[in-house]
Amino acid sequence: MNEIVKPLRLGSLQLDMPVALAPMAGVCDLPYRVIARSYGAALVCTEMVSAKGICYHNLHTREMLRVDEREHPLSLQLFGNEPETMARGAAAAEEAGADVIDINMGCPVKKVVGNGEGAALLTNLPLATAIIAAVVRAVSLPVTVKMRTGWDAGSFTAPELAKRAEAVGAAAVIVHGRTREQFYGGKADRTKIKQVVDAVSIPVFGNGDICDGPTALQMFRETGCAGVMIGRGAQGNPWIFPQICRYLQTGEIVPPPSAQERYDQLLQHFDRLLAFKGDYIGLREMRSHAAWYTKGLYASTALRQALNQAMTPAEFRHIVEAARAAL
Repeated sequence: MNEIVKPLRLGSLQLDMPVALAPMAGVCDLPYRVIARSYGAALVCTEMVSAKGICYHNLHTREMLRVDEREHPLSLQLFGNEPETMARGAAAAEEAGADVIDINMGCPVKKVVGNGEGAALLTNLPLATAIIAAVVRAVSLPVTVKMRTGWDAGSFTAPELAKRAEAVGAAAVIVHGRTREQFYGGKADRTKIKQVVDAVSIPVFGNGDICDGPTALQMFRETGCAGVMIGRGAQGNPWIFPQICRYLQTGEIVPPPSAQERYDQLLQHFDRLLAFKGDYIGLREMRSHAAWYTKGLYASTALRQALNQAMTPAEFRHIVEAARAAL
């Protein structure tokens, strides 16, 4: 293993590699988390789950608490803006089988920040601190906080928030090197992630613009972070985890998957999604995953158009199998 990359400890939990799957709405459901773990992600994280939805016994939210034994270690991410509600949600997540509780303080979506949740907490550090403290008190698990660098270019609150998180017992922080106003545009600012690393003694995960082994190593070297968290680079691409891990360990570049491997994994993912969510939802949600799996393949635009028009799982599967057979 490269000398700057070491196993990472979160409280009593030790990760065999400091490489994790980031929480992403519409991506990190249970089927994909199991796939990512099978490919070598040392920690996987759920889609963000509403603490209020848990407390109100919302059926959809409760379904998001389902845990499969194959996905451990699992971080379950909560969002909300009320310390007591977040504490109750965290306790329910621990009971459901989570290994880590992550607090979302980075989601930039308007309907989330409009409720004072997600990245809005970057502008209210006393409330953010109270939420972290309440969650830490409510569970026996490691608690982490995922944040952005600040609200906008004139607001760099991440170092102070990280220090506050450490002071009330957080085990680690994850920093996406963009502001809320950037959403996913521009470049992640590694210099700001480094300033967070320098501000605290707990582990910091660097997040943003990691797409392969070299960019992962660059994040480690430029920021001094203890781990990396992979978001959009893992969409339709579970191969990114063995690619990064091998590169960090040996410097070896692992070849990208063949078109055959991508089609095979797409169909396996489809089967798991159908089994977990049923034909109607599984078919519709798989369209986005299929677009990621097939990006850059021959005639992929026409393929995606055909898949988006498929009305049954059998039709969807037939289209993918025909494309695979034409290789």
